[in-house]
Amino acid sequence: MAKVIQGEIQAKGFKFGIIVSRFNDFISNRLLEGALDALMKHGARDADIEVVKVPGSFEIPFIAKKMALAKKYDAIVCLGAVIRGGTPHFEYISSEAAKGIATTALESGIPVIFGVITTDNIEQAIERAGAKNNKGWDAAMTAMEMVSLMKNLPLKK
Repeated sequence: MAKVIQGEIQAKGFKFGIIVSRFNDFISNRLLEGALDALMKHGARDADIEVVKVPGSFEIPFIAKKMALAKKYDAIVCLGAVIRGGTPHFEYISSEAAKGIATTALESGIPVIFGVITTDNIEQAIERAGAKNNKGWDAAMTAMEMVSLMKNLPLKK
């Protein structure tokens, strides 16, 4: 049988940075609550989590890169909400946020998790930031699994 390497979902002993957009804060604050709840329920301490608020989702990649380069965090969770409007602005913002977050992860070598929801309307955003289906919680769960996986990978530094 092939050797399977995977991460565990636990936060104890890891440091997390969370970047959250203030734009659409009625949604992004709920995503933040979900992420914090997930981390705390899986062993994180308040001292192991730093939250940075940025104006909008477009600014998330810039701060993610700065935080990643600081080598202070085991993972960075990026949270925001981009809701489609009547102009092409939605496509530009969501595309650049996704590309920037992915590039930061690849260049920094640490998990930088995409927790920016992109929806067609407010109702979809509310659903994805709810108590039962919170994408902030999901992003934090991914961050925990990825830092654990990185620790378990038998790779040279």
